[in-house]
Amino acid sequence: MGEPARGTEIAALRLLEIGDKPFIKQAFPDQTIYFSTYFTAPPNQPDQGSYGVSLATLPVLWRALRDPALSLIVCHPTFFAPWDVRWLSRALFDRRSLRGHVPIVRAFGPQLLRGPIAAPLAVLDHEDLPVINRNNFFLLDRCGAYFKRELPVDRWRLFLKTGHANLPTARFRRRPRNLERIGKLHPISLGLPPDSAELFPAASVEKTTDVFFAGKVRDSSSVRPRGLEELIALRDQGVRVDVAETMLPRAEFYRRCARAWLTWSPEGYGWDCLRHYEALGCRSVPLINYPTIERYRPLIAGEHVFFYGVEPGGLAEVITSALRDKNRLAQMAASGHAHVLAHHTPAALARYIVETTLAPAASRHGTTGAPDD
Repeated sequence: MGEPARGTEIAALRLLEIGDKPFIKQAFPDQTIYFSTYFTAPPNQPDQGSYGVSLATLPVLWRALRDPALSLIVCHPTFFAPWDVRWLSRALFDRRSLRGHVPIVRAFGPQLLRGPIAAPLAVLDHEDLPVINRNNFFLLDRCGAYFKRELPVDRWRLFLKTGHANLPTARFRRRPRNLERIGKLHPISLGLPPDSAELFPAASVEKTTDVFFAGKVRDSSSVRPRGLEELIALRDQGVRVDVAETMLPRAEFYRRCARAWLTWSPEGYGWDCLRHYEALGCRSVPLINYPTIERYRPLIAGEHVFFYGVEPGGLAEVITSALRDKNRLAQMAASGHAHVLAHHTPAALARYIVETTLAPAASRHGTTGAPDD
């Protein structure tokens, strides 16, 4: 198992991030220069080390990638190559383009990584997709570590219909190049949103609800409408169920979450979800359908979280059983609260990316060697 280089002095590093969100920049603002590929670029702030990728800033990015003082580059993959007709159509016909925000150049930011670079490369893929799109294979081949949120339990499924016409075959799986790609993969969580810890209650509060849920049901995962039917049936049987049918402000969401023994957190477009970690931040125990992905610093069944089967009655059975032992729920909430604050804050996840990629094996060989878990 590949282990991060513990004790890495982040303050002594120079980091560069390219992507649609400043994940590393927010965690290590003084050490990171950031180039945004977001559809609507932020204003350039050279004094704060922040730029939108444009014709004017591409030379700045080109030089920064070749700076010998650079320690690490982190890139977020894009959905499409900049020359893909789907990207061009979106860029040209989006109403934001009509207001003067034409983002075609921004998609070229990651493409500069095809050329010489002065530091190891990490890829941070937080997307819902359980595959790696073909246009990002060059990043997988170039990087030392590829951090994938929706990492299938069988990692080879990342290449389903992208690197292979169908499910990757034995021949595909034995090729040295593909084995090297698999060895670069690491799981990562969405974790907690930035600044969320400031809104969490300082201590456990009185529980007035048995089960809480807030989230989109229609046009989301098929797991949700089936589970909601079971929640409503339990409510009719006297279980205290709090369901928010509209999007809640974060502070209100946390308030109601903190007052519930259990928070239902079914998968949405991806299995991993902010709600898994926010519930424990509020000291409520998450109820999640069984994992379909490989996880980083996983929430442990019976210690931090309850998992349930999506077959009829699975959710109701777990809820009914869990509510019989409130002392156990309180202990699980406390243990899970400590776990997510230790391992699933943005700063903790950013450090995991930096330390893992800069581990000795990654620095020497451009690969972590053995897959992490």
